Amino acid sequence: MNKVVLGFSGGVDSAVCAVLLRNAGYDVIGLYLDNTDAAARQSAENTASYIGIPLEILDVRQELEEKVCLAFQQAYLRGETPNPCILCNPAMKFKNLLAFADKAGAGYIATGHYARVANGCLYKGHPENDQSYMLCRIRREQLDHLLLPLGSFSKREVRSMAETFSLPVAHKPDSMEICFIPDKDYIGWLSRRTVLPPPGKVLLHGQEVGTHRGIVCYTVGQRFPGLIDGRKVYISRIDARENIIELSWWEELFHKEILVREFHWLCNTPKAKISATVRVRHTKWENPACTASILDDGTVRIRCEEPVRAPAPGQSAVLYLKDRVLGGGYIL
Repeated sequence: MNKVVLGFSGGVDSAVCAVLLRNAGYDVIGLYLDNTDAAARQSAENTASYIGIPLEILDVRQELEEKVCLAFQQAYLRGETPNPCILCNPAMKFKNLLAFADKAGAGYIATGHYARVANGCLYKGHPENDQSYMLCRIRREQLDHLLLPLGSFSKREVRSMAETFSLPVAHKPDSMEICFIPDKDYIGWLSRRTVLPPPGKVLLHGQEVGTHRGIVCYTVGQRFPGLIDGRKVYISRIDARENIIELSWWEELFHKEILVREFHWLCNTPKAKISATVRVRHTKWENPACTASILDDGTVRIRCEEPVRAPAPGQSAVLYLKDRVLGGGYIL
């Protein structure tokens, strides 16, 4: 069965995916997950028509609200720093692609993520633009049907292919913002949905040194405005219950031990301590060696050989064995 349902946004990545899949002999059906505006939807329709693939439109606004937006909002109110893409991929995006594939009689689903899949395992993509971190919570039944045509390419190579294929979106800017907050003003977005926490105390080593604007305006690791004793200070902890932000010096942000909740394994759950590397944010450079063990309550304890900077509650810690993704969970 060579039919594939492609998550199609109309951007350069999904457009190149469509051409690569078609050239490889697949019968490609595009699925546009509609959660933005009419102009974006029309752009996707125009690009699909130009390439010559059918495009189905699925309104996911309500589902996105229930499964991603509300969780994103609640995490910020708890003083965490959530990553909405990690929430969205398994619970909404890949779920809908696979459900539509079942209805369409397609054996595969595909997206333009820069990661690789082989034999039911997930691997890092091209080092320049690897997105495997964002896929750490994908479900195994989704992974078993997934094709990722761009995994071995750099973004520059993909744009070059788009030019070769004469695609009108070859130079379309990348979409970097959160899709449901296109103006990037997440504080404004939160303020329209809920009552924001008020200003509160800022502490440095237990001593009150100032006032913050509200905990949702900050994240662990962020520099706090101003100097104290002539030195820069950084946010090391956000206490939502007490409405307090704690500061530290730069060197105090680094930790060798991380506790992780709700860990989602993409390999067989280990029965003993394992050696791996860990990524605690979506970055290309921070990936130290570590050991990981599962505690009695299911929490995973990760001990790093080199300290990582400011592991932020709510972000994901993702374990790798060389290039293979072993799984990921939420930092406590």
